[in-house]
Order: sequence, then C-alpha cells, then structure tokens
Amino acid sequence: MAPLTNGKVPKSTKMHSKVVIIGSGPAGHTAAVYLARANINPVLFEGFMANGFAAGGQLTTTTDVENYPGFPSGILGPELMDKFREQSIRFGTQIITETVSKIDLSARPFRYWREGEEYDEAETADAIIIATGEVTYWQSGISACAVCDGAVPIFRNQPLAVIGGGDSAAEEATYLTKYGSHVYVLVRRSELRASKIMAKRLMNHPKITILWNTVATECQGDGDLLNNLRIKNVVTGEERDLPVRGLFYAIGHEPATSLVRSQLQTDLDGYIITVPGTTQTSVKGVFAAGDVQDKRYRQAITSAGSGCMAALEAERLIAEEEEGAEEA
Repeated sequence: MAPLTNGKVPKSTKMHSKVVIIGSGPAGHTAAVYLARANINPVLFEGFMANGFAAGGQLTTTTDVENYPGFPSGILGPELMDKFREQSIRFGTQIITETVSKIDLSARPFRYWREGEEYDEAETADAIIIATGEVTYWQSGISACAVCDGAVPIFRNQPLAVIGGGDSAAEEATYLTKYGSHVYVLVRRSELRASKIMAKRLMNHPKITILWNTVATECQGDGDLLNNLRIKNVVTGEERDLPVRGLFYAIGHEPATSLVRSQLQTDLDGYIITVPGTTQTSVKGVFAAGDVQDKRYRQAITSAGSGCMAALEAERLIAEEEEGAEEA
C-alpha cells in the first residue's frame, strides 16, 4: 500500500467537517445514514451531473429495480434513490448539490475544493468517504449492466444484443437468455477473448448467436426505445439490419476515480484498492465504498453494504483520535 498521510494542515475557516462523503448512490447515502445516526453530522456532496449522472448516480437512469430487498413489487430507480436521500436528510445529513472537483490527500485534515472554486480557500475534513461509483452509459434500450437492467419489462421476451468478446460479454449474454427471446453477441474479431469455459458455454447455448467480425454502426429506434441495430462485418464490409430491443455493452466499466487516482493506490483498471475486508484505502482517513472499489459485483445492495462499512470505520477512527487527543 502507498504511504499513509503525514503532516497536518489548519482546519478551514470556510467549512470543516468530521466526515465528507463524495457521491450520492447507495454507498454514499448508506454511509450518511449511519454517520448521521451516530451524531457525526456528515456532509454529502451529491454532485451536479457528476460523471454525467444526476444526483443519485446510476440508479437514477434505471427503470424497474426488482432485486433490492424490501420492495416485493419492485421500485423505480429514481424513486429508490429519492428514498435514500430522504432518509439521509431525516437523520441530519447536510447534502450539497455541488461537485467536488479537486482534493488534496497529502495531509490531514484533508483539503478539497468545489467546482468553480478551485482557487478559493479550501474546505477541510477529518475523514473522507469516496463513493463516486462508475462511469457507464445508459439510454432507452441501451445498458452497460445486464444484471442491473436485463429483467426490466422492455427487454423481456425480446431479441437482445451484447457487444464484447471477453468474460464480461459471455457472462452478461448468458444471463440475458433468462429474459430475452434470443441474444446476439457482436464480436469484432474472429475469436473470443473469454476464458475457455466461458467461451464454450457461450457457443453451445441454444439461445445465443455469435456474430463474428461484427460491429454496431448505428442504433435506431422509434423515438422512445431501441428497435434496430445497423451492423457491419469488418472483413467483408457488408452492412445489414439486426432487429433487437436491447443493446448491452460488455466491454468493461470505468470507475470514477479521476479525482483521487494519483493520490490513492488503484489497480490497473483504476479501481481503488482497499485493505481486504475493509474500506480503508492506502491513505489513513480515506475510505472507498461502492462501485469505485468493487469491480466484481457492482450491485446496489453490495454498494449499500460497503457504505455501511465505510461509515463504521470512519466513526471508529474519529472516536479513537478524539480519545487520544483528550488523553494527551
């Protein structure tokens, strides 16, 4: 792990907080609820169209959420995030609809700046929870997460397409066969990059057709939903229509870590590395929760769980440091 933070800077006269949460998805709001109930008075920056999403993150672009516990009839993604937000506010979280654009983790308290105020006095925090999620793209009938969106009504019993040739594509295409009438996998090359076992599973599935040397050139719809792809064979140059009602990109995900990537230890894909079994990052006092550190599951429920962990760990750190200061 990278060295822990050393040194000390003065607390901001503008605003100083015990804990600042950056991000407004399930991880951020769960952390806020736990910290607020512990009288930590957390500040949550929900961002203003941060990473291309409205406050609330990716769930604000999802229609029916049917796999979040407590909602047997399902719930709309934006409605679920509204409830998260209401609960955070109920317990006293200060929510700020601005984006944190700059941060300095070299000394504590940590300094950060809001978008448009990078040259003003910094605000400070004793601990920071990074819950900025991932950068993905979702439009009507176009998704980056089969597990998140594959079961929504617009995709049921409809022909679907998946772009990609690796394990992610194989996993998502196989998952989508539970809901779609047929799944087409568009592979740019003449072979799969997926592991042998995943490739075999993909090629032998009766509801999956692999279109080799194929790329999508245009998405077409009726003004509301996708209903056709224009596809092209990169070897022959032939173009044709592929009628589908859903398109899933399985070419990986990008964590929204540009704000801290140069200051925290990350893996080759940019995901924040945490101490196993915790949300502690390579800098003491900085915690990472949700998709920003989870490249495997990326679900609302697992994000919420890691948000809880981050809150409890931040609360414990602050309590220990306050006790130490009193004894000194």
